[in-house]
Amino acid sequence: MADNNYILTQEGKEKLEEELHYLETQKRAEVGERIKVAREFGDISENSEYDDAKNEQGLMEARIAEITHILSEATVVNTPKRSSNVHIGSTVTVDMNGRERVFSIVGAAESNAHEGKISNESPVGAALLGHKKGDKVTTTGPTGRDIEMTILKVEQAK
Repeated sequence: MADNNYILTQEGKEKLEEELHYLETQKRAEVGERIKVAREFGDISENSEYDDAKNEQGLMEARIAEITHILSEATVVNTPKRSSNVHIGSTVTVDMNGRERVFSIVGAAESNAHEGKISNESPVGAALLGHKKGDKVTTTGPTGRDIEMTILKVEQAK
């Protein structure tokens, strides 16, 4: 991400800290051991186990650097405990063309569509912010078509 304006929920910050701790302690040791064992196979110029372990080490170190950067630049938002409006950290249930969908609104650094965590910068996330139960919200999706939603429920993080 080019802009250094990372927004995290408290939960997102804690997950990144846990991942960083795991990578720096356990994963580094595991990859280091794989490299050591692979070196013992002999000539490293034609050693695929060694190459794989070194590639994994590079990816892991890049992820450690990325998490460290995000945590150092991030703003942790405090979600209001008692609010009927949608904020970062809210879980929102919407009716989308007759289909019920549940989204958690989070910062871009912790968004994950598979977990229902959408970015506050996404078309749907941005459109929902500030609205409350019963509101009808329309936004333009990434494909250019209009998305119409009715907010059924707004829950705040506990």
